Amino acid sequence: MVEAPNTNSSGRYLLATVVGLLAVSLIVLAFAVGYVVRGDSKTATTASSTNSSTTDTSGANFSNLNQIVKLLQDKYVDPDKIDQESLYQAAINGMLQTLSDSGVFYVDPNTVKTSVGPSGTFEGIGATVSSSNNQIVIVAPIEGTPAERAGIKAGDVIEEVDGESTDGWTQEKAVIKIRGPRGSTVSIKVRHTDGTEETLSIERDEIKVQSVTTVPPGSVLKDGAGTTIDDVGYIHIREFSLTTADEMRTALQGMTGKKGIILDLRNNPGGLLDTTVQVADEFLDSGTILEERDRGDQANPPITAKRGGLATQIPVVIILNRFSASGSEVLSAALHDNNRATIVGEKSFGKGTVNVKNDLRDGGQLYVSVAKWLTPNGAQIDGVGIRPDIEVKLSNDDIDARRDTQLFKAIDVLRGTNTTPAQATAPSASTTPAADATSAAGG
Repeated sequence: MVEAPNTNSSGRYLLATVVGLLAVSLIVLAFAVGYVVRGDSKTATTASSTNSSTTDTSGANFSNLNQIVKLLQDKYVDPDKIDQESLYQAAINGMLQTLSDSGVFYVDPNTVKTSVGPSGTFEGIGATVSSSNNQIVIVAPIEGTPAERAGIKAGDVIEEVDGESTDGWTQEKAVIKIRGPRGSTVSIKVRHTDGTEETLSIERDEIKVQSVTTVPPGSVLKDGAGTTIDDVGYIHIREFSLTTADEMRTALQGMTGKKGIILDLRNNPGGLLDTTVQVADEFLDSGTILEERDRGDQANPPITAKRGGLATQIPVVIILNRFSASGSEVLSAALHDNNRATIVGEKSFGKGTVNVKNDLRDGGQLYVSVAKWLTPNGAQIDGVGIRPDIEVKLSNDDIDARRDTQLFKAIDVLRGTNTTPAQATAPSASTTPAADATSAAGG
């Protein structure tokens, strides 16, 4: 995690972490879920030191935990199952789970070391890995990186790193071992999918992780009838990092002459709040982007749009799914509530809190929710999510056939056509996501 101070309209610093709702551990992104973090940097430091030395003042006797660990170590019938680190992690996570707040979470020291900060860059070889059948497997090399140039391919099994066997390694350990300073080298022995083995010496470099792409799924934009579509623009935002706003402006400059833009925010876990605001500004000439409520329900001045965006007139359709969280929900609500976008897809994740990072003595980090976001219409996002105007869920048959019915419907909405299979769409309970969120906020 990396702190990135930027001043917003209320004079506070924005601290950020980029986390992703992903099924695999990445050398690029090694841990999962995305949150926007805001808070004064001095406050975060003070909270860190205070939290690390605070003793019990509530009457609860936390020394009992140590006694329980000791009893287990001395008396449990299967002593080999007693792992102090696992017990420690479980105690922390169990305590935090009582708050039922996804914005309050502990990040263990290894994950801190392997995560990518909001700059969208890291130093390493540029590949994603997963753990499969007790092996460390390459998911894919990133285009244009040392890994790709060295001949690393999807499906390769990493057998050794710098002469050390990877037997028994976790994904996190593989990331830590493979990462390293730009200009240094790492030796990696791989077994290719054809069974051949090869030892590669790879020079590490700074890896830039692109957050915006205009290449649609399947490389070519097609509607539900299989017709190639060239009058609609497509933009997918993977996350909101420091480079996203500039990447977004470049993408929008290439949309001249399009009759509409599809903004694909599926699987977008969030990221930097100020970047999210800058992206919203490109689509809005005026209006509220979001409101923020601090502890005690104290309202901060709303964050509003500035004039001069690149795409303030062109029609927009946003695609969401259940893994769209945090900044992607803020952006969706901002454009929807200001009548700038129709939302297609599934109800989003429901992550709408502002978090401050606190460094811990063990090298880990504790994130604490210090405020909540509200949509421009005043609805809570956290625990509720954003409901689409047109609900489209991908069926198992759609997934097996690689049939993107959510994208088909977005194209149909912009072009006034009807090529989406009828069973893929369902009317929303409300055409206003924020209104739906308000009615469900109590649950």
